[in-house]
Amino acid sequence: MNISKVAAYGSWKSPITSDLIVSKTIGIESIVVNNDDIYWLEKRPQEKGRSLIVGYFNCRKVKNITPSPLSVRSKIHEYGGGAFVVEEDTIYFSNYSDGRIYQQVLNKQPQALTRKTQQRYADIVVDRLRNRLICVCEDHSPTDREAINSIITIDLSTGKIQTLVEGADFFSSPRLSPDGQKLAWLSWNHPDMPWDNTNLWLAAIDEKGSIVKPECIAGGKTESICEPKWSEDGALYFSSDRTNWWNLYRRNPDGSVEILHEMSAEFAYPHWVFGLSTYAFAGQDRLVCAYSAHGRWHLGTIHTKTKQFQAIKTKYTNISDLQAIKNGFAVFVGGTPTETTAIIKLNLDTGEEQVLKRTGDLTIDPGYLSLPEAIAFPTSDNLTAHGWYYPPTNQDYTAPQAELPPLIVKSHGGPTAAASVDLNLRTQYWTSRGFGYLDVNYGGSIGYGREYRQRLDGKWGIVDIDDCVNGAKYLASQSKVDQDRLVITGSSAGGYTTLAALTFRDTFKAGASYYGVSDLEILAKDTHKFESRYLDRLIGKYPENQTIYQERSPIHFLEKLNCPVIFFQGLQDKVVPPNQAEIMFNAIKEKGLPAAYVAFEQEGHGFRISENIKKALDSEFYFYSRVFGFQPAELIEPIEIINLVENCVASN
Repeated sequence: MNISKVAAYGSWKSPITSDLIVSKTIGIESIVVNNDDIYWLEKRPQEKGRSLIVGYFNCRKVKNITPSPLSVRSKIHEYGGGAFVVEEDTIYFSNYSDGRIYQQVLNKQPQALTRKTQQRYADIVVDRLRNRLICVCEDHSPTDREAINSIITIDLSTGKIQTLVEGADFFSSPRLSPDGQKLAWLSWNHPDMPWDNTNLWLAAIDEKGSIVKPECIAGGKTESICEPKWSEDGALYFSSDRTNWWNLYRRNPDGSVEILHEMSAEFAYPHWVFGLSTYAFAGQDRLVCAYSAHGRWHLGTIHTKTKQFQAIKTKYTNISDLQAIKNGFAVFVGGTPTETTAIIKLNLDTGEEQVLKRTGDLTIDPGYLSLPEAIAFPTSDNLTAHGWYYPPTNQDYTAPQAELPPLIVKSHGGPTAAASVDLNLRTQYWTSRGFGYLDVNYGGSIGYGREYRQRLDGKWGIVDIDDCVNGAKYLASQSKVDQDRLVITGSSAGGYTTLAALTFRDTFKAGASYYGVSDLEILAKDTHKFESRYLDRLIGKYPENQTIYQERSPIHFLEKLNCPVIFFQGLQDKVVPPNQAEIMFNAIKEKGLPAAYVAFEQEGHGFRISENIKKALDSEFYFYSRVFGFQPAELIEPIEIINLVENCVASN
């Protein structure tokens, strides 16, 4: 019989350590199916964040494909994606360090296909009829203007590059028809983002391999199109949010367009990266699809002739990179609240599952795992916001009877993204030590329709803060957490919400900003092309609305910030430059508030190297332990905290 020890929240000893997280876990994404063989990318923190292609052959054998030091990753939009394609026994991929396209025949060494230039490539398609690749290109060679995006071809014999489609600010998803005679693609222009307004194009390919008679067949000023794909019978499928929800549509060979299944659910995900896949063809008449409803992902099938929809009951709450094998199998990255994320092969006829690879070969006793609770809570303007709450959970401990746990409120990045519902060991790191954890899907998040997504239009720095604050207050009002120990954390756009909430509200007593924004004007003037006009919709045009940018920038209102903050920053970050964190840290330091700054020389936007991931996680925990005055159960490498008074307890 296990007898729980009584110990203060935050001081519980947990088996979910930072060493465990970085030493036994990898990232898996970007599934590609070629006949019966399955490929995916593995991101390995233990190899300084290197991404390599792994293959699953003959229904039994897993094999590493990409030799070191090559790393399969694209730099387009800084977020990448769509970095490789497989055609029979040959793989074509983008190498991260030099940006070149490589050609690798299985069991042989890769050979560079393109020259080393300032061009970046993604979303690669093989055009067999013309012995070439078709892909998206982002050219950074111009010095007097922003990068130039286009769709290009690459000759497989010579590596020669030719422009196929140009003229828009952005392109994605070039998709070749089964007979090779037509090309579909997406485009959009500043100031729109791909989840705002996109155009779906269709054109014939002539005998010279050029595009002729391009026609915009869907999309426009109030419609987002995602994931165009061809079926074997020549119909073009895509998702559209014209009904408020991203539902699936089909354009038939005669030009007619019809919805496949109307549902208050999202059958797509925002095109932050290339190569996203939320549906696939699992046979002549069957489409398998992933969809998000009520904040979690589900699986289903649609009969392409009768349009009959059938939900598939699974345990998976997070589903991505969905592909299919034509003999009736679905392959996807699946996550649950209690198991590490895995590559799953699912027999659609029998329901039989096979795990091909897990992100971590570890088993954690359920007694240490906190299960997510969906919450809906009242927020500003008589609206309702959503989130996932993870209560403190550790089978070895209970807290003193009168004590309530501290709460970490997580503001997700994007901000056009969402909290995922699967086993996140970094979340469990906190809950197993005695913290409550609230992952907020504030207004602007995806998964609740276009109208919910557009709550943030013109109101970034207002709606997101209100929802994070109101989520914390909601839990405190139910006596689930300690209202005097509320913490907010976030990365990138979530880092901005963190800093703004700490500055413009008095709810939170401490915070952690991971490569977050402190000065919106600097971000508007100094960021990469993909997001250079993102703020036009979220805040307003710049410099016309300069006053609003200044009014919502925490850096200008330091007199309102009266609690400790820790900053984490990659010095190679091109999305949110390091000066954003450094300016804020120096200003807080001068004010006399407790503050810490942890910088990583080799990291960009997001941390990939194992020792840095470990350092950040433990440093954040160490920071809270010193600020709130509790004793961690394990030894943690200390960091310098400026202006910290011993036994300091944060207060506003």
